[in-house]
Amino acid sequence: MKVNIISKENNPLLKRRELTFSIEHMQNGGTPTRTDVRKQIASLLKINPELVYVKNIETKTGTMVATGEANVYDSIEQSKLVEPKHIIVRNKIPEKSEAVEPKEEAKEESEED
Repeated sequence: MKVNIISKENNPLLKRRELTFSIEHMQNGGTPTRTDVRKQIASLLKINPELVYVKNIETKTGTMVATGEANVYDSIEQSKLVEPKHIIVRNKIPEKSEAVEPKEEAKEESEED
């Protein structure tokens, strides 16, 4: 997966940088996840991934190139003030431990019977 930053605009009023990017994802196959894109943009800019919020990603039909928009904030507090709640939820890193626990409980119940 190769991320190219197409444009970068500084927005001093909201204390963020607004990025437009493209991603070539021939090795991955499908459109990459927001989490993967956040990590790639953060590594390019050498910042914490928690400061990056991906607004949208769209793959062009019939290609392996996606385009999207992201906001990079100066601080986590500023991002929580400005960024809409649904974007914050979409960019949340999924926790694997929560998904495993219900399965383990079901196994324990079946063993007791």
